[in-house]
Amino acid sequence: MLRGILISLLASLLFGYMYYFSTLLKPLSGTDIFGYRMLFTFPFVALSVIMFKQKQALAEHLKRIKKQPLFALSYIICGALMGYQMWLFLWAPNNGSSLSVSFGYLLLPIVMVAAGRIIFKERISTLKFIAVLIAAIGVISNIILKGGLSWEAIVICVGYTTYFSIRKALKNTDLGAFCLEMIALLPVSVYFALQTDFATVQESNPNIWGLLVLLGLISGSALIAYVIASNMLPMNLLGLLGYVETILMVIISFLIGEEMDADSYPLFICLVLAMSLIIFDGVYKQRAKGTLILSNNGCILQAVKRPLKKRLCINKGAFS
Repeated sequence: MLRGILISLLASLLFGYMYYFSTLLKPLSGTDIFGYRMLFTFPFVALSVIMFKQKQALAEHLKRIKKQPLFALSYIICGALMGYQMWLFLWAPNNGSSLSVSFGYLLLPIVMVAAGRIIFKERISTLKFIAVLIAAIGVISNIILKGGLSWEAIVICVGYTTYFSIRKALKNTDLGAFCLEMIALLPVSVYFALQTDFATVQESNPNIWGLLVLLGLISGSALIAYVIASNMLPMNLLGLLGYVETILMVIISFLIGEEMDADSYPLFICLVLAMSLIIFDGVYKQRAKGTLILSNNGCILQAVKRPLKKRLCINKGAFS
């Protein structure tokens, strides 16, 4: 258990550091960085499929596509949703939007809890319900004070919720499905990578090639660490540890010079309170009832006393 926790924290630290690392890749644009990150990360995804014995799961998805060709659209759509989130994650720190994106990641678990209840009729605890209400108060205050949420926060909440809802509905939650989504992104990634004028880029950043390779190593290592942790820990504990990454994103936003305006304080305080309630709820239920089974969007479905069957699932932490 301790080893799994440490590996999960390593994954969160690597994903969090990647948020800062993108600032070292100037003058590359967000699409340039995204293209090369995908190209350098895909080999790690393929390696993970082999390492964690997910070839059968991948084969089953391919058989499903062969029987129902239109089913391939689900991987393309999910790949597009995932890709846009990855682009936004890398674009934000270099464009003054890292705090807005961090707010989106703070709000995301609350939105997914609400979506789980509304779309999939999942039961939510009293503490989670209170967390949703507190987050709603923060959102309403932001609308009154600033006219609405930032487009970045909206894209994160709507995009991720749609992504996970599609995956859950179609039962595409394993590493094999994630691999196919990555494959769907490769043509776009190659296109963006080929648009980069490296002669101009290297004039202001002569170490750019080494940094891009390092970006791929960080991204790939974080992914593998996350998958290893997901195979060693109950999914509810893995979800709780994932909040470390979100906290790091907020800290990094301040470290790179972004400032929070006074009108954003109510939203930030409400989101922190709501997130704290969700964390407390998860810890309390785990200690009181044993291992919890989670849905793919992190919502608690039921508590059980028996150990979880080990399986490799992919959730938000893998897409940062």
